[in-house]
Amino acid sequence: MSMDFQTVWIVMKWPLATALLLPPLLVYLGLHVVKREVIFVDLALAQVATLGTCVALLAGYHFDDRATFWISLVVTFLGAAFFSWTRSAHKGEVPQEAIIGITFVVAAAGVILLLSRIAGGKEELEHLLTGDILNVTAGEVGQRVALFAVLGGFYAAFHKRFVAVSTDAEAAAAAGLRVIWWDFLFYAAFAVIVVSFVRVAGVLLTFAYLIVPAVSGASLSQSWKGRLMIGWLVAAAASLIGLLTSYWLDLPTGAAIVCACGLLLIIASIIAAVRGRRPA
Repeated sequence: MSMDFQTVWIVMKWPLATALLLPPLLVYLGLHVVKREVIFVDLALAQVATLGTCVALLAGYHFDDRATFWISLVVTFLGAAFFSWTRSAHKGEVPQEAIIGITFVVAAAGVILLLSRIAGGKEELEHLLTGDILNVTAGEVGQRVALFAVLGGFYAAFHKRFVAVSTDAEAAAAAGLRVIWWDFLFYAAFAVIVVSFVRVAGVLLTFAYLIVPAVSGASLSQSWKGRLMIGWLVAAAASLIGLLTSYWLDLPTGAAIVCACGLLLIIASIIAAVRGRRPA
């Protein structure tokens, strides 16, 4: 039994570190996304990041090259700037969620077109969608922990401003905040986080960590702190369940964690429904 535990630890220690240390910041961003009611903005940015990666691959760079990261980041910055602009410019007939959905579809189609011109494009597409968290290295984890710590400090320093813009953009503008500027800062840092995490975890797992814990927290708590704590617990529990299940049953790790997130969301929804039916 001890030998089994040792084997599990050797295989899973860095994926476990990735799944426990990095998602807390994603959960925080997910709370903002839920509050803004632009649920698919993270999926759209992740897809735009994937499109940037495909541009780099078509240009002859390898997935792990530093140039690939920077090209993907620049393309994602453009997406972030576009989303910050459309939030201020489209308040009437066209909701921003429609713009985000269109961006996602066009970016996804662009990925398919570009990968059709690359040898092994089908395999690259699967890699970009599902990631390779099981083979993450100590260096990759360390780099991302440092980056996420810096960006976490940035969001903490301006938390009140970001909350004001996420909660009521018009009231924030009336109070003197430059909404389009703070929106761009929010989405620009968001883009860095998404590009960094997508490279190790893939698009699907990135979306799951951003949205599922945040929705679970929102269904069970009214406060930012309460939602954040619940979201962190859900992300950690889903990571542990998914990683262990994928190891023992020989399943794709990212998909197993996503399914674990879905299972925990169902449980959170049931708890919320039971609490809502209790007499006051």
